[in-house]
Amino acid sequence: MREIKTPPAYVVTSVDHALRIAVMLQMEGALTVSEVAQRLGVARSTAHRLLSTLVFRDFAEQDDRRRYRPGRVLALAHHSYVETSRLRTVALPTMLELMEVLGETVNLTVRVGVSVRFAASVECAAALRVTSREGMAFPAHLTSGGMVLLAALDPTEVHELYTAAPADPEELAERPDPTRLQGELAKVRRAGFALNSERSERGIVAVGVAVRGADGPVAGLAVAMPSVRYDRHRLPWLVERLRRAAAQIEGHLTETS
Repeated sequence: MREIKTPPAYVVTSVDHALRIAVMLQMEGALTVSEVAQRLGVARSTAHRLLSTLVFRDFAEQDDRRRYRPGRVLALAHHSYVETSRLRTVALPTMLELMEVLGETVNLTVRVGVSVRFAASVECAAALRVTSREGMAFPAHLTSGGMVLLAALDPTEVHELYTAAPADPEELAERPDPTRLQGELAKVRRAGFALNSERSERGIVAVGVAVRGADGPVAGLAVAMPSVRYDRHRLPWLVERLRRAAAQIEGHLTETS
């Protein structure tokens, strides 16, 4: 079980900014200097220096329109980051509204094999809160968003995912018991949502539902909160609000397809 992540006191700002840019490029594709500066809250000159360094180290490359794209180190299939970028753009306004209604951090995750990556995160303003996980990857079976996405698969597909040889040997140690996982996913299918009570990180509870596209679920939408603030009696209300928000995102996805 992971501990709640808090920024280290010794964080090196320039390194942190460079890593955040790398994640944005990998997840979303091309970005301009101005877009990067706005996202990081820094001057254009600072954003330009950071991007130039990433280009030098092959983490980024500049196209003929002076936009920065993932370099060789970060290269993903074109459709992956285009779809993730569109999903993020469409979902963020609804996520912001949901965060204001619930008063807790809202996350959007996409599944890649047996892992999920946080494509977007909107932090709440509470002093004690779940901080942004944007760009981070977790085992899918340990997150609420990952569980609803796994539950959308046929049990045979889930079995194949978790019995295939892992690309990373360390991944094997994190894999769940297949029989237990299938039982948990069956409950998620029946309920239509997933509850993560300190499975991924100690001290955090999250509730997630699926966001569906034309061909099935494309993301998990979840609200995450400190466990001391979770009230199980509010679970039906949380699920209902999440479902409304997911439906709104789905409508916007249809409009922009």
